[in-house]
Amino acid sequence: MDLFDSLKSKIQGKDLKIVFPEALDERILGAAVRLYHDELLTPILLGDKEQVLEVARENGFDLTGIDIVNPHTYEEYDDMVNAFIERRKGKATEEQAREQLLEVNYFGTMLVYMDKADGLVSGAVHSTSETVRPALQIIKTRPGITRTSGAFIMLRGRGQEKYVFSDCAINPDPDAKILAEIAVESARTAKMFDIDPKVALLSFSTKGSADSPVVDKVREATSIAQEMAPEFDIDGELQFDAAFVPAVSKQKAPDSNVAGQATVFVFPELQSGNIGYKIAQRLGNFEAVGPILQGLNKPVSDLSRGSVEEDVYKTAIITANQSIQD
Repeated sequence: MDLFDSLKSKIQGKDLKIVFPEALDERILGAAVRLYHDELLTPILLGDKEQVLEVARENGFDLTGIDIVNPHTYEEYDDMVNAFIERRKGKATEEQAREQLLEVNYFGTMLVYMDKADGLVSGAVHSTSETVRPALQIIKTRPGITRTSGAFIMLRGRGQEKYVFSDCAINPDPDAKILAEIAVESARTAKMFDIDPKVALLSFSTKGSADSPVVDKVREATSIAQEMAPEFDIDGELQFDAAFVPAVSKQKAPDSNVAGQATVFVFPELQSGNIGYKIAQRLGNFEAVGPILQGLNKPVSDLSRGSVEEDVYKTAIITANQSIQD
């Protein structure tokens, strides 16, 4: 079964609701209409109803049956303001809350927090910080996780080859503890995509072949991650060839339970992660699906501003699947 066929089958019939704050964008509307008519999930569009319907008419979209919610006229706005003030614990006055929640990403994130929606997809128009900041302030990270991170699912050959690359989107220079968290969260992401997680923490060194403070960080992160999640196969520090090529692993890391068979690749910092996934995408002809935000209590997904309708469609399917994970 194709990867996205599998993901679709997991969410059909579950009446999941995904909120789209950028409802005046035709890419969002096109994806929302497809998701609704494919009976995969219930879209919630944010914006002025007449304006949204006008954009839909201009682009030939029929929004019949799809909810359009206007923050300015939302009947439960007072309840939302009170919930926001309580969640922010003194960091916002009522006046500030009323103003801030009119911003669609904050409003949409509160719908998720208040269980009015199961997840949020934004970023076609807004920046990453504008999408992620409300999630960090309101939804927050899961217990034991201090930072969110961004993973890509790398696909080739209709999903016959699939790997997880992370962090490729969020943390410029994670310390050992955060790197360990990224490794564990990436293993959980792999399971959602039916990838058997064999997690390699990457370096320019394999098992002590080089000494450097940056190598020490990866070694320490490996130990922390193994203690955090003993149920997963996690190892490091490994060079990419040792992690991926069985013949090389036999020479460089013969005792490793990950080397030569890794499926999840954790980069030591954002520079190498971002470069690495783009090399695989452009030279290796992999499709890069993501970034998938990891570590939040409830799923929020950040689109690229260069996304097309198909990207929005697929990201919403992934977000819905995240919402049903343990």
